[in-house]
Amino acid sequence: MEFDLSWILLGVPVVFALGWLASRLDLRQLRIENRQAPKAYFKGLNYLLNEQQDEAIDAFIEAVQRDPDTSELHFALGNLFRRRGEYERAVRVHEHLLSRADLSRADRDRAQHALSLDFLKAGLLDRAEDALRKLEGTRYEEQAWLTLLTLHERARDWQQAADTARRLQGAGQVDFSARLAHYLCEQAADALNKKKDPVAAEGLLRQAIECAAAAARPRIQLAGLLTGRNDWALAFDQLASLEQHAPQAIPLVASELVRIGQASGQQAQARALLERSYAATPSIDVADALVQAETASGVPAQVAREGYVRHMTQEPSLIAAARWLSQEPFAQDGAHPVVQRSVEHAARPLARYRCAACGFEAQGYFWQCPGCQAWESFPPKRIEEL
Repeated sequence: MEFDLSWILLGVPVVFALGWLASRLDLRQLRIENRQAPKAYFKGLNYLLNEQQDEAIDAFIEAVQRDPDTSELHFALGNLFRRRGEYERAVRVHEHLLSRADLSRADRDRAQHALSLDFLKAGLLDRAEDALRKLEGTRYEEQAWLTLLTLHERARDWQQAADTARRLQGAGQVDFSARLAHYLCEQAADALNKKKDPVAAEGLLRQAIECAAAAARPRIQLAGLLTGRNDWALAFDQLASLEQHAPQAIPLVASELVRIGQASGQQAQARALLERSYAATPSIDVADALVQAETASGVPAQVAREGYVRHMTQEPSLIAAARWLSQEPFAQDGAHPVVQRSVEHAARPLARYRCAACGFEAQGYFWQCPGCQAWESFPPKRIEEL
């Protein structure tokens, strides 16, 4: 059978015409869809860009009512409610999303994460914890663990916090060994103070030292436990080990080093350690401890307090001046007490510690900031030395 090429020549224009017609239909359909896009949605975006949140919420509600199947509108509306503090309405929006059977897995995980944030902001910590646990196995899993870690810390549930930190460390993102050492120290404090179990407390502290060898807190806390049972030599060894593992923390225990050194018969070792620390990093606390050590060893007080003068020669210090004046004999004209009180008053704010994260100031040193809850955010230096 002979093939007629004329049919091909006739078919080419037909195919071309059909293709052109199909493209025109697609363009027409696209224009229809664009015209049908909810105007209220764009109105809401305009209000949002102009920081008119009340009007934006009204516009988004109108858009959702016209097109209830659009999940993005629900997310936008829920986030707006949360930002305004209307947590109940945010919860309702995200729970409605989760109740939809046609929601994709990605949007379902996103809605679950948004719901956990709603509960967290509303202070419903139990419900927030339940919502966060449902995010395991999703792309929000690590964010959920970090939030759970914060919740456990706020609840002072140190065992749960330690378990969560180990899971995060197992994920390989961040090293949580220092944080784990703090949790063990908190558990040791509870065992000692609440359960009256010093044996368990010592075990937890030694575990913390193994967990984070460079952490200062477990060694300091263990030294305090050992002094409580008069194991002065072992306590001194723990504080002396700071020179190798955490030398920056020596100013925090300088006076205690002098006291324990005297009780254990290691005054010379304590003084030598403090002198090395001061030579490396001059500190008013170490200078003060050296003055105490010299006085305790029999050096006349007038000679010993010259340590404050030597410190002020290197580092101008109102704190050192106040402590030097407090040991000076009173002048006959009675001016000395007035000067001393004035200098002490001026030096008192400078003797505080300040959180590097939030600026919270305190007379004593905190391992966890009471203001922002950050760990080890207080430099072991007085404000005057920062």
